[in-house]
Amino acid sequence: MSISAVVWDVDDTLFDYTTADRVGMRGHLASEGLLGGFGTVEDALVRWRKITDEQWARFAAGETSFENQRRDRVRVFVGEELTDAAADAWFARYLGHYEAAWALFPDVLPVLDALAASHRHAVLSNSSLHVQERKLRTLGVRDRFESVLCAAELGVSKPDARAFRAACDALGLAPHHVAYVGDHPEIDGRGAAEAGLMSVWIDRSAVSAVPDGRTPPQAEGAAGPHRIASLAELPAVLGADTRFGAPSTFG
Repeated sequence: MSISAVVWDVDDTLFDYTTADRVGMRGHLASEGLLGGFGTVEDALVRWRKITDEQWARFAAGETSFENQRRDRVRVFVGEELTDAAADAWFARYLGHYEAAWALFPDVLPVLDALAASHRHAVLSNSSLHVQERKLRTLGVRDRFESVLCAAELGVSKPDARAFRAACDALGLAPHHVAYVGDHPEIDGRGAAEAGLMSVWIDRSAVSAVPDGRTPPQAEGAAGPHRIASLAELPAVLGADTRFGAPSTFG
């Protein structure tokens, strides 16, 4: 199987979303005078992330709009029935702190450079085009990708195979000629494998084995995800003709 293109997830794959969200929310709560209402900063951050995951699941299921899932995250978090305008304003103030902490992972630019001549590149994200286009431009990498596809505009989100196949269609390639790289073992790893793409799960917490004893998900009837701990391993997984990267230890 010859891989001609790599499609990328963004958050916690290229962009260090978890750190930016943590730093941004800590700064926002401090400026809003809300830290004292949540026990500890970590308690507040855990609550925010839990609510974010719950509201995003509603959006992914088609139960709410992208804008309303943001508003409902705020309403549930502060425990108030805020108007749309008030919730939007609260979220905008949070965004100011969050965006100030934006950064790529340090292994991103080296691997994009290493694969620039050998592979085409695109993005598939469970977000909105407005959000991810702006993020990629701010981080200085938008021009590395031929296309950016997002769930809000596609009307379908990962792990649905239609989302992955839409990315392949945008590149004009069959799924078996495309690799997908993402950080979530089910949404990205299993989803891409079941859609027929080469699936690469970037597990930055990994050392030599899955910490909680799980094995990488295996898609029935398809090759399961390759598990890597750093993007430095990606060229070897792809079989790319570069001098960058080391052999994958996870296979």
